[in-house]
Amino acid sequence: MSVIFFDIGATLADAQMEPDGSLTLLPRPRVMAVLDALRGVREGIISNPGPGDRAAPRAEAALHEAFPGRFAEEALVHWGVKDSRRVFDEAVASTGAAADECVFVGEDAQERAFAREAGMRTAADPVFVFAAMESRPVHRSRIELPEDLGPAELATAVDETEAVVVQIVSERLALVMVTTRGAEALERAGFGVQVRGRVDDTTAVPVRDGRPASVPDALADAPHEAP
Repeated sequence: MSVIFFDIGATLADAQMEPDGSLTLLPRPRVMAVLDALRGVREGIISNPGPGDRAAPRAEAALHEAFPGRFAEEALVHWGVKDSRRVFDEAVASTGAAADECVFVGEDAQERAFAREAGMRTAADPVFVFAAMESRPVHRSRIELPEDLGPAELATAVDETEAVVVQIVSERLALVMVTTRGAEALERAGFGVQVRGRVDDTTAVPVRDGRPASVPDALADAPHEAP
């Protein structure tokens, strides 16, 4: 049976420091639905709590406040810097399972590369955890929106399938990560999906929530006029 490890910041939740020095974690969109679907699956954490002696206890308190009843297996909660495969090897050892039965979910491409060095499967977003468990690839893709469908309709369609919007480039162009299953669902909803390479074959990092960013060339192959 798979063991799923999550990074926290920008993957499982957004972190917010409070005036009293405590930490609040705000679950990211669709995360709770994924965790509900994983009931019965062992879940852990591999995350950097930040500097300072009290960082890990503070992060752990915030984790249990934001996700009560989750991540209860203490041996599967690993705090540390993810700048080599070391913490991922330690996480695998804590499971008693084979490395390829473990999945690391994190938005950072370099961290996922270290996890794969340790033999783990990886997912760039919680939405793709089942694809990782089933060894189904996730692709970077372009969607050129038709005249009768805009970003709002795309967001609705994406939320119902295995797809994540990386960036809305313009009213007529979006960059997404998507599985084959997700691409088929988006096609049925009226969106043309132009599949590029696999997500983990590029260093492009997901950009979400409408935050401004440059377009990763390897992901976009965007037309000349795109910002």
